[in-house]
Amino acid sequence: MSERVLHSHISPSAHFTAYVWYRRGLSDAAFISTFGQFSHGVLRPVMWAGRQFFDLDLESMLLLRHLQIDAGLHRAIESSGVRQVVEIACGLSPRGHRFTQRYPQLCYLEADLPAMAERKRQLLADNGWLNDQHRVVSIDVFAESGPSSLASAFAQLNQNEPVLVITEGLVNYFPRKQIELFWTRLAVQLKPFPVASYVTDLYPELEAHPRYRQIRWGVDLVGKLTRGEYYLHYANADAIDAGFKACGFAGVEVVDPSLRATDLGLPVPTVPGLVRVVHARM
Repeated sequence: MSERVLHSHISPSAHFTAYVWYRRGLSDAAFISTFGQFSHGVLRPVMWAGRQFFDLDLESMLLLRHLQIDAGLHRAIESSGVRQVVEIACGLSPRGHRFTQRYPQLCYLEADLPAMAERKRQLLADNGWLNDQHRVVSIDVFAESGPSSLASAFAQLNQNEPVLVITEGLVNYFPRKQIELFWTRLAVQLKPFPVASYVTDLYPELEAHPRYRQIRWGVDLVGKLTRGEYYLHYANADAIDAGFKACGFAGVEVVDPSLRATDLGLPVPTVPGLVRVVHARM
């Protein structure tokens, strides 16, 4: 899959989610765009219908995954001594800015395809947030070698220090075999570090979910809006565990953030959760 196609698939959702973070007080106005505001306005009637008729709240689902990933990162920094973070497919995520402000000792490396990486780099520079501790690099997660490869990005880190890698809103844009190829290559890059882990969100194929038919309709809608496909991976937590271990990870924790909504400061959903947050360790 070419870089151009990857960028066209993912960029629209990056703008939309950036506006959601801002609306909910998780982001600075610098991260939002006119397109993000526009797409949120276009989807507002669809989101209202989802809440009213199917008890499905898109914004709450996005917040659940975002805050659960944040909770894992806080824990890794404060309890496991993580001082290096790599956020791949960072888009317009405000996480790097928020965490480097709270933890000045943190080395935060954001990574995305060249066009988005340049936009993020300029955004941070314009606001005085870009420095040696908070940097942006170009990356193509499927490049086998070269300056945009995983190896090139990880060569910029201190391999004597613990590291945590994050992807959010990336995995389900790719078929399972393709995303497992990325995970396998990622595991190879993480092996030299004394402590290394990977946190990601993932939407499984929950055929028994009471809103499965509406979920499939929503998946098709996301595909149309992002001019690509949106794939659901694995049937349950056991399948997720087996999939990550087959890619080279030693320990896997699968969390349904809807079960931790109260701890995350959000209302408890009225239907079972759709997203899972996976914490995979080497």
